[in-house]
Amino acid sequence: MKSLFHFAFNVTDLDAARRFYGDVMGCQEGRSTDTWVDFDFFGHQISMHLGEPFQTQNTGLVDGHWVPMPHFGLVLNLPDWRTLADRLTAAGTVFVMAPQIRFEGKPGEQWTMFFLDPFKNPIEIKGFADLTQIY
Repeated sequence: MKSLFHFAFNVTDLDAARRFYGDVMGCQEGRSTDTWVDFDFFGHQISMHLGEPFQTQNTGLVDGHWVPMPHFGLVLNLPDWRTLADRLTAAGTVFVMAPQIRFEGKPGEQWTMFFLDPFKNPIEIKGFADLTQIY
């Protein structure tokens, strides 16, 4: 069974969300009201609602790096990942974990980057040369 993913979370400013998710990340805006906005997040639906963002801590240890938990993100094929990494870098994104390879030469080899949106919501974007290695 294949399906689309939906994730709803809080932000404190819808215009800032539009600038980051729309202008910087290149996501297309969908429906909205005065209190929430939807985006097409690379084929999945994310909904940002006005409110206090969830609290996170760097408690996830992956390949020797502490990463923010909880976090959300997506998996892209490597060329699309590189395009997004370049786009985020050009926009001056401050990375929690700069774009890099991990598990090199091992099963599950992947490129990854962690960053925070303007509301401190942590996002991980993974890139795979071979999408059959995701699991």
